[in-house]
Amino acid sequence: MSEDGLPACKYGSKCYRKNPLHLKEFSHPNKSAHSDQVSRKRKNSSEGADEICAKSTVGSGESGTSSIPPGNVQLTSDKNTTKELSPATQVALSQSCSKYNYYLTYVQRGIDNSYNQGSSLTLYNVINGTKAELESSCLLSYMFDLDWIRQQYKLCDRTKPMTVVHGLKGDSRIELLEQRGSNSNIKIVEAKLDIPYGVHHTKMMILKYTTGIRVMITTANLIPMDWFQKTQALWCSPLCPPGSGDSNTNFKADLIEYLSGYKSKLIAEWIDLIRQHDMSKCRVWLIGSVPGRYLGGKKFSFGHLKLRKILQQHGPASDASSWPVIGQFSSIGRLGANANSWLRGEFMQSLSMTKGGTLSAPLPDLKLVFPTVENVRNSLEGYQAGGSLPFSQQTYDQQRYIKSFMCEWRSESRGRSQASPHIKSYLRLSPDNKRVPWFLTTSSNLSKAAWGALEKQETQLMIRSYELGVLFLPEMFDLENFVVDDSFSDGNAFPFPFDLPLTPYLPADEPWIVDRKYADKPDSCGEFWNT
Repeated sequence: MSEDGLPACKYGSKCYRKNPLHLKEFSHPNKSAHSDQVSRKRKNSSEGADEICAKSTVGSGESGTSSIPPGNVQLTSDKNTTKELSPATQVALSQSCSKYNYYLTYVQRGIDNSYNQGSSLTLYNVINGTKAELESSCLLSYMFDLDWIRQQYKLCDRTKPMTVVHGLKGDSRIELLEQRGSNSNIKIVEAKLDIPYGVHHTKMMILKYTTGIRVMITTANLIPMDWFQKTQALWCSPLCPPGSGDSNTNFKADLIEYLSGYKSKLIAEWIDLIRQHDMSKCRVWLIGSVPGRYLGGKKFSFGHLKLRKILQQHGPASDASSWPVIGQFSSIGRLGANANSWLRGEFMQSLSMTKGGTLSAPLPDLKLVFPTVENVRNSLEGYQAGGSLPFSQQTYDQQRYIKSFMCEWRSESRGRSQASPHIKSYLRLSPDNKRVPWFLTTSSNLSKAAWGALEKQETQLMIRSYELGVLFLPEMFDLENFVVDDSFSDGNAFPFPFDLPLTPYLPADEPWIVDRKYADKPDSCGEFWNT
């Protein structure tokens, strides 16, 4: 508690929020300096960035996203950090992305455009990439900037009905309502978060057109910062026409089960709409998390047990049981006092499952991709990128064992080694680094809150947060394995977002810690990080 009787803002001197409600609710060190810094950052950011900046950003940075407003993004580096991709590789990469409907977001500055063309999408591309007329949309995210979102719609579509699903609290919730204002076309659903420390972290759009619906699941929040110079991923469904069909992956049924977890009348209208459309061409498995405690058969409906069930039914053969498991994420929660308590316990048992496998099989190696301090310092955004990587000193100190699993962020094949990752990916990789039997893109970071934790002698699974991702299995594309090929000349190559094989930490490397001071070396923008 501060001298003025207010609880301290958890972002301290790093907080750039301007909302007077936030400033009244929380104390900030050196409040006048804080206000001056906000003003200075805002003033500096106003030149030449109108096309990507919005008035405000709603959200708290609690689950992997910075509280710094989008007006600050122009402080990033615009130096081109990559070589041009060869025309043949560019075409092959584009074809690979199209085959799997898996894309990265468009990096606005700092990389050669050959790494964007045909293999990356903007939010405008996603919304307006269908010839049919848009009728309505449903937006689910952790953070929103409604003014910026509306700018991504064609002018004629900005008054179309929109449903916004969020889990914001306090002044962030009030900001969202203020942004909505008197727009009667925007309806807001507040996701129930009955279990402490849970968040609404799902990032999905359901777009209704005159000829069908399209589903987009992404790692990017609906704010401009997340679509600017970060590495983000998205999966877009084919346009699903009217009809009753479902895919061999039960995508439609699983999407309905996930959305039913909100217990909302407004979302029920979207569920009815989904039931009326044919999703037989959706060739991915939905892996979601919905807050709750699940028993019996429901225990395998969500979280890491849902992934375990699908892999046990359709995953790699037993001869891949020794293949390493890879996790890549932008935030790390409290995983337990030792690696075996959750990380290499129930969680690893799920990710290492094989077709027809059992829990008694020996566990393979685990490798975790998380940016080093140097990755962040040299990124296009500089230290500012670290605001979206909320791994705290306290959490690190409680689980130092995690460093032994860590590998740095490298994405030369996609031109994004300097585009800081907010993406989350999980996969298995053959020992020769050429074959991948499954790949998952998701909103889920490395945490029990996201994936769930077993309770009561493993009879129930407890999940705190809403999450959503899609699982790619080779059998749905008539393949035995996905192929790792940076030239993408192999027609079965998958457009992985980072380089394989991985690059382990050197002894001197340290993971980025968001609340540590970095004042010895300036970043790519000439700035320092002072907590």
